[in-house]
Amino acid sequence: MELVKRYVAAVQRELPEDKRQEIGRELNANIMDQLDAFEQQQGQLSDEDIAAVLKKMGHPQAVAYQFVPPQSLVAAEDMPLLKHTLFMVTGLLFVLHVVGSSVDLMGSSNVNLIRFVLQITVGFLDTAIFTFAVIVLIFAAVNINGARISGSDAKDWQPRDLPRADLGWQHISLTDIFTDLATYIFLLIVIWHPLWVSPEQIAERSVTFTEHALQLLQWFSPVIVLAVLLSLWQLHRRIWNRNLLLNSVLVNAAFTVFLVALALSGPLLQTGPAELQSVFTALQLDRGLTYGLLITACFPAYELLRDFLRLRKLLV
Repeated sequence: MELVKRYVAAVQRELPEDKRQEIGRELNANIMDQLDAFEQQQGQLSDEDIAAVLKKMGHPQAVAYQFVPPQSLVAAEDMPLLKHTLFMVTGLLFVLHVVGSSVDLMGSSNVNLIRFVLQITVGFLDTAIFTFAVIVLIFAAVNINGARISGSDAKDWQPRDLPRADLGWQHISLTDIFTDLATYIFLLIVIWHPLWVSPEQIAERSVTFTEHALQLLQWFSPVIVLAVLLSLWQLHRRIWNRNLLLNSVLVNAAFTVFLVALALSGPLLQTGPAELQSVFTALQLDRGLTYGLLITACFPAYELLRDFLRLRKLLV
């Protein structure tokens, strides 16, 4: 029975030291019972028969985990909090990277959109990976000590606060919230960059907004600020309700009307003293921006219709 001894010893090596002898005896007795039953059916056992029985039982590590399941890196009750923390922190990091890259973009005389996108992507991924590792290690360290990060807030929930079962869309995605936040803050930086960028730097650019277009954008800034506050409200609530939907309808309606009005308000771009180094002329760029604004207006228009229909369902 050398194979049985080797198998039991292999299982014991995967077990905590204080449980090896007890589980080893139990496992050995279980194996011997199976071998005795097999011997009664087949007769004399060979090493191949014993190996077949042990093979059927499974790998020693898997058998050891059946007796003593391995401790997870993060406790099961802390997993919802870990996921929420990771989403929140990475979302905030994304917004901060968009803000930082936008400030650098608007402060540079050479506006390079490809560099802007790469700066956001590479910088965000680098910081997010490091942050992810740190947060998981913190949760793991707490779990090793036997403590739990999750508090007793779950005991305070009320059944009446739960969303309706037939409205699966009521849960607000964190991805949508942080994407909207980054977009709104980027718009505010683009609109108000003359406050911190010197006139000399602006004059060095080959293409800039016309005064009329920039003035319209600045007049619309309060609505963008309201949109930022609405996103923060969504972040706090995480569930669509009547007031959130109503405010979302109003904000999206304002965005739709403004984007269409801005697109049709005449020239949006003007050339500066610097030479325009582009494969497109200033007129083509202005026309492309006009079409881009009209296409962009379709997104808040869609959300306007979507939230209006959701509001009607919620009031039924």
